[in-house]
Amino acid sequence: MTRGAWCSRVRRLFVAHVLFAATLAHAAMSGMPAPVAIAPGVFAFIGDSEAVAPANHGIVANNGFVVGTDGVTVIDTGPSYRYGRAMIEAIRKITPLPVKLVIITHQAPEFVFGAAAFRDADVPILAHARTAQLIRERCSICLANLRKTLGEDEMAGSRVTVPDTTVNGTTEIESGGRKLQLLHFGPASTPGDLAVLDTQTGVLFAGGLVSNGRIPELRNEKIPGWLAALENLHALDLKTVIPGFGAPLRGDDILRTGVYLRELEASVKRAYTNGVGLTEAMHTVQVPAFRNDKLYTIAQPQNVQRIYLKLEKQ
Repeated sequence: MTRGAWCSRVRRLFVAHVLFAATLAHAAMSGMPAPVAIAPGVFAFIGDSEAVAPANHGIVANNGFVVGTDGVTVIDTGPSYRYGRAMIEAIRKITPLPVKLVIITHQAPEFVFGAAAFRDADVPILAHARTAQLIRERCSICLANLRKTLGEDEMAGSRVTVPDTTVNGTTEIESGGRKLQLLHFGPASTPGDLAVLDTQTGVLFAGGLVSNGRIPELRNEKIPGWLAALENLHALDLKTVIPGFGAPLRGDDILRTGVYLRELEASVKRAYTNGVGLTEAMHTVQVPAFRNDKLYTIAQPQNVQRIYLKLEKQ
């Protein structure tokens, strides 16, 4: 290692140490969820699934980790540097084994900004190549929005962290002494969705592909690909699915996300074909079976708008 590289690493470690101390002091008030044991060696942090707000510190999405024979693999990293540091501390309470790898399932802001804490600990970060590209190109805007919503103190130390390792399709890896399948079915909820399957236990981290009790927010989606991905997941022998949002699922329940997408798209197409204007459609197009899901009143009009505008461009 050159002297310049060594000095740079020392500076990063010093900054990480200072921020880590602040994280520990803040942890009790941050609402950091305790890791839930899902299966032997598999743990999840379950967010509250609400909209990002100061009251929940942005901790709305799910993430977790897998403990192997010689190391830990982290799946998604939460909304902030502070959360990433709190994750590291929570993992240390479960196992003394080192974190060997971080996998980012997709580029939604609730999942990616804790990655800087792992980068400062020299942990490799992996994602699909399209996800890495979108993080590089767009996440600075997401970070600015989170700073406005959550405040500078909550987001202290957070920065855009581009994955340094990428895959281009479905891949099986060994990480920490555990075999993991990284499943990519093509553009779906985002262009670079990965689902992470622990082959030993049959537990799947579904990332942006599956949501439970919270309607998905359409951002970079391809609905036909998304529906196909859900069918492909359903065909697997999965014991438990950790959705991007909401409680763990089993069996046919993962298809509920697809039910929403189909009904939403069909309803918007009917309104468009019948000459309903955009503003009216945003207020009147509903998917009644999902009215009680979290984010419905916020995301439903936005989802209608997104599909409607796509129809106008066809």
